[in-house]
Parts: sequence; C-alpha cells; structure tokens
Amino acid sequence: MGGLLKFIIITICVLYILRVLARIFLPFLFKKAIHKMQEKMQQQQGGAYQYQQQNSTKPEGKITVDYIPPQKKEPKLDNAGDFVDYEEVK
Repeated sequence: MGGLLKFIIITICVLYILRVLARIFLPFLFKKAIHKMQEKMQQQQGGAYQYQQQNSTKPEGKITVDYIPPQKKEPKLDNAGDFVDYEEVK
C-alpha cells in the first residue's frame, strides 16, 4: 500500500512541475514558431514581388490580354439534321 501512495505523490509532483515548466517555456516556443512563420511568409512574398518585377516589362497601367479563348462556331442548319414543322393541336 505504501508503494501506491508513493507512486501517486510522485505522479502529482511530476505533473505539477511539467505544468509550471509549460507556463514558462510555451510562450517562448510559440513566439519563436510565429517568428519563423513570419520570416517564411516575407521570403515568399519577397520572391513573388521580385518575380513580378522581373517579368513586368509592360508599362504600368497598360492593359494587355495574354489569352483569348477560341470562339465556338455555331453549326449550320443544313448539317444539324432534319427539322419537321409541326402545328400545335388544342
């Protein structure tokens, strides 16, 4: 019975110590992780800005169309099939 009581006391002490350490170190870890993410985002955006500047040989404010989709040709009635006139019966 003494072993069980000793185990419970040690477990409670370890959990309490982990809780205190988490309160101390987790904010630092989160700040560090957020800082790394911000740096990565800035690098990605900086790379996109440089890519845009390098590929932008057109003057600013000028509108150009890079792609024009092909226009669909409507079928001629001769090739569409037979059409039958009908009269509505009431």
